Amino acid sequence: MAETRFLVVRNDEEQYSIWSADRDLPAGWHEAGFAGTREECLAHIDTVWTDMRPRSVREATA
Repeated sequence: MAETRFLVVRNDEEQYSIWSADRDLPAGWHEAGFAGTREECLAHIDTVWTDMRPRSVREATA
């Protein structure tokens, strides 16, 4: 059985998640340029998502 491939996705608030590569992306989410196994995608998110506050909150407190 082939391992499921995932995409790293990001919404307009710059929040990250993973999504099965064989499904259409939900509204408001966009590919973030990384694909792999579930574990690889989660590791990538750990690396790139250093401030978990939504973009609107970061901008309001800047």
